[in-house]
Amino acid sequence: MTSTLDRTANRALTPGLPARLTLTPETTLAGRLDGAWWPRSRDLTAELPALADALKGRWGRITRVLVNPEHWPVIPHKVAVTGHVLHVGWFTEQDPDKVILLSYTTGRCDLLVIPPETEPACAARLMTAAALPGSVLTAGSLMSGEAAADRRMREGGSSEDAWDTDGGAAPTPRPHPAAHPVVGARMIPLPGRTGR
Repeated sequence: MTSTLDRTANRALTPGLPARLTLTPETTLAGRLDGAWWPRSRDLTAELPALADALKGRWGRITRVLVNPEHWPVIPHKVAVTGHVLHVGWFTEQDPDKVILLSYTTGRCDLLVIPPETEPACAARLMTAAALPGSVLTAGSLMSGEAAADRRMREGGSSEDAWDTDGGAAPTPRPHPAAHPVVGARMIPLPGRTGR
């Protein structure tokens, strides 16, 4: 299978636009992600310069980027950014919904990658969730959770709609407590009743 990429179309979308990025607040609570990135295309050559520039203030000079090739049709070995070159590598074992950025000064930054075609409301939820300090959720679990929620919304509307159509307002009848006098795991016969 071959992939083609129209580089001119993607670059026309991104020149001069800042990276759509959210980062966890600086805190001692370490989480599995440092935030989220919502690129405008799947062209790493066009997208990485704005991301590296946006991270410079907090992570210093980004020197290496690691991706999973599942979502990136072309992975360049090097990408020119402001003042230097980023080295780009790929690993199929890496979470496909995550990008890892390495800096000599600060270390490692792991970001959830939100697909470019994602609806803005969905992207906003994902960006907020990925930036929660101390979160133990992985990039893949955030994406699969959002996909499941989106699927539920498309298939059956909201949970209130399902509640109303299922007869929702009436509670399930419960037997009277005296009908089954149970203490712990033993049956206690009530006075005046015969045991079975």
